[in-house]
Amino acid sequence: MGRPALTREEVLETAAGLVKRHGPDALTMRGLAAELGTAVTSIYWHVGNRESLLDALVERTVADLGEIRPAGRTPAARVVSVARTLRRQLREHPHLVAMVHERGLTERMFLPARQALVREVHAAGLRGPRAAEVVRAVLFQVVGFVLVERNRERAPVQRPAEEELWDARTAQGDPALARALSRPVDPERLFVLSVRALVEALLSPRPGHGE
Repeated sequence: MGRPALTREEVLETAAGLVKRHGPDALTMRGLAAELGTAVTSIYWHVGNRESLLDALVERTVADLGEIRPAGRTPAARVVSVARTLRRQLREHPHLVAMVHERGLTERMFLPARQALVREVHAAGLRGPRAAEVVRAVLFQVVGFVLVERNRERAPVQRPAEEELWDARTAQGDPALARALSRPVDPERLFVLSVRALVEALLSPRPGHGE
């Protein structure tokens, strides 16, 4: 008994899996056909050539990343929830996100997150240029944090390690600080802490500053 009839969605799902595991350069029509257990001609029939396949994967990625639903009782809490969701999406799809960037569609990819942030910034009572500043500051914080995380993960093993560097002397007489800095970083906790501080500062009233 032969395999079930191939579908376009199955082709895209398998192609996305290959990109996620090995990066865009590893995606070839022959390799994809082997992964699916079908002929290369069948792949072409469903998605066209490799460029068309990449375009379809980009559209799919943009659509998937567009599902951001803020949570929380206040605009500030909902902005933080948008930032956390966006960070998680970027972390979970690094190769697919890189592919979107390479094809010049990064701004479009971030549009749903921007729109979600705009709604919450408006709910906080901000408009115009100041509202735009808040939206951009939050996005820069998310993207910058993710880039730092990725760089730390790909960096060679550090000698000496961070926990070996800190003592009462290097911490300027603060042993509790030395103990804290010698422990592994909790990226999620640090991210929420930094975004929350940024958002609360940006959404707070500024006496004497007009819009």
